[in-house]
Amino acid sequence: MVPELRGRFNRAFTADRYRAMRAGLEARCGGPIEFRLSETPCFLPGSVARALVGVSQALVAQLVDSADYLRAAESVVPPELRLPRGEARPTFIQVDFGLIRTDGGIEGRLVEMQAFPSLYGFQLLLADAVRGAWDCEGLSLFFGGLTRQAYIELVRQAIVGTHDPAEVVALEIEPERQKTRPDFAATEALWGVRAVDLRSIERQGRRVFVRDGHRRMPVRRFYNRVIPDELARRGLTWPFDLRDDLDVEWTGGPDWYCRMSKFALPWLDHPWVPRTRPLSDAAGLPSNREAWVLKPLLSFAGGGIIFAPTDEDLAAIPASDRDRFVVQERVAFTPLIETPHGPTQVEVRVMLVNTVTGYQAVIPLGRMGRGLMMGVDHNKGLEWVGATAVLIDERS
Repeated sequence: MVPELRGRFNRAFTADRYRAMRAGLEARCGGPIEFRLSETPCFLPGSVARALVGVSQALVAQLVDSADYLRAAESVVPPELRLPRGEARPTFIQVDFGLIRTDGGIEGRLVEMQAFPSLYGFQLLLADAVRGAWDCEGLSLFFGGLTRQAYIELVRQAIVGTHDPAEVVALEIEPERQKTRPDFAATEALWGVRAVDLRSIERQGRRVFVRDGHRRMPVRRFYNRVIPDELARRGLTWPFDLRDDLDVEWTGGPDWYCRMSKFALPWLDHPWVPRTRPLSDAAGLPSNREAWVLKPLLSFAGGGIIFAPTDEDLAAIPASDRDRFVVQERVAFTPLIETPHGPTQVEVRVMLVNTVTGYQAVIPLGRMGRGLMMGVDHNKGLEWVGATAVLIDERS
């Protein structure tokens, strides 16, 4: 998208430099990275970055500042996930855009929004590694001119709050088995917060502890990384009743994961938001089903999505469950990035953090693909696709 930078990178690329970059990153993360990393970063013009940030903040405001939306969103929070000491507003919000070319230039089209932590640690280490390996000095890793130290401090406050990091844990299901474990290693290295299995959590009265061998360590704050539908899918339960008034804080709570999900899409009004409607209100869908996608409200990483849903697909969902799905107009992303394997599409995630002055966009995350979907699981066997750093050229 920045032709001068793209041409220079493609001419300088070698597989050996890519392998060396990846090996160095894995060393910093303390182990292998099990998802695919694209051979190339995404060079994002500053004008496009600023537009993505502006639209993200406008869309977030349409939800968090709407009493009607917040009231309606309560209906999708299961009773067992209603935290008595949860966040008044979500601390972390992710806004995903697929990029397209229009007559007015490069624009985004909303894929989804999610009030859930993303790879705040790993994405910084990835961007560091890419910029160092490919001599990309002068390009920004962050939105809005944020410095590296300011980013680390802002995210530290969001994760740790006012607590000793030793009393904050990243809560996950078997974190050592998750593909996201490089982010857990980065989180511990950057902010001193370690990931623990939720089955190691115990309560005593109103207090919460984590079992560490023969010791029990007090927990004052959960940095939640447990995806509720994964917990249910694996037949697991929380180690205590989340509705109990316990002496522990939450950041990235599971209640907000439900409130700001695909349920939010029909509430948004912006030219960058594709038409979306609840399946329960989707009578009379156009016959051209190729233009539509069926999405479960609480799916993660593309799970359960059906492209071009047929009448049989829709009929298979009981009427009582239809309020758990949306149908969304499908947008064809423009292949904007020239690679040796052909033009490639890109999706940019705007990662936001709630601060005293509002939601601040902090760092971008990129995913490149030529498959039906952008996630790394949907581009297996391809090269120059996968997770990537987004480097911002403020001069363009």
